[in-house]
Amino acid sequence: MSWDERQRAMLAEMGLRVWSPAPQPMAALEAVAAPALPAAPAADRVRPLPVAAVQALPVQLRPPAQQDQAVPGSALPAVAAMGWEELRRSAAECRACGLCGGRSNSVFGVGPSTARCLVVGEAPGEQEDAQGEPFAGQAAQLLANMLRAINLSSAATPDSGIPPERQVFLSVALKCRPPPGSMPGPQELQQCRPYLARQIELLRPRIIVAMGRLAVQTLLGSQEPLGKLRGRVHAYQGIPVIVTFAPNYLLRNLADKARAWEDLCLVHATLQGLDPA
Repeated sequence: MSWDERQRAMLAEMGLRVWSPAPQPMAALEAVAAPALPAAPAADRVRPLPVAAVQALPVQLRPPAQQDQAVPGSALPAVAAMGWEELRRSAAECRACGLCGGRSNSVFGVGPSTARCLVVGEAPGEQEDAQGEPFAGQAAQLLANMLRAINLSSAATPDSGIPPERQVFLSVALKCRPPPGSMPGPQELQQCRPYLARQIELLRPRIIVAMGRLAVQTLLGSQEPLGKLRGRVHAYQGIPVIVTFAPNYLLRNLADKARAWEDLCLVHATLQGLDPA
């Protein structure tokens, strides 16, 4: 495109320079070979989004090449379309974030799929990672006693004879163990969120108990301290959510067990106030 003097002056006022190539003989132009561009360093190349992050997006917002992307190394469909066993296998194979490199087991959750109460903890520790369960050791025993006090059972199985309204399914916000001494950030929570969301869709619990900060952030998207969120009923997709302390925290802070009991009483009262399932 050519520019007259007036247009050039206007562009100059805007701080834009117009480049005009100096005329060259055609033979000289043909003799100049276009230099080959070096390949972009691997770190600068565009990489596809992690699978779980893509699956968390509405289909219409996903990159075209990843709209139907499955978990690496498998032929599984997107998390949002998975059944219970598919979801379990997908969580065990997930490589969506760096936490997978330090795990022994992916912690999917334990309990009957008929449970009407869902307890969500924070993240696996060393014992939980080794056993592949959301709560282990003294924390598991404390939680079992807390639930038993309000007539709920974390030991229920499909053939235990315990009715669904007393059954509890245990899960965690993060399915993989964080490195010791580290605090998982929003990125790790975002990668795991689709798994917990699908668990809730399949379980259809009557109530959710969020134990600890990471569980609260995942379910409620809140950065407020637990102290400001306790004592009232929140909601996730229309399901009542009660906030309380994580069992591991209570083992280190015995004075807060009385507050945790208040939260359990709220869980019990909320269940009592719900219409029969």
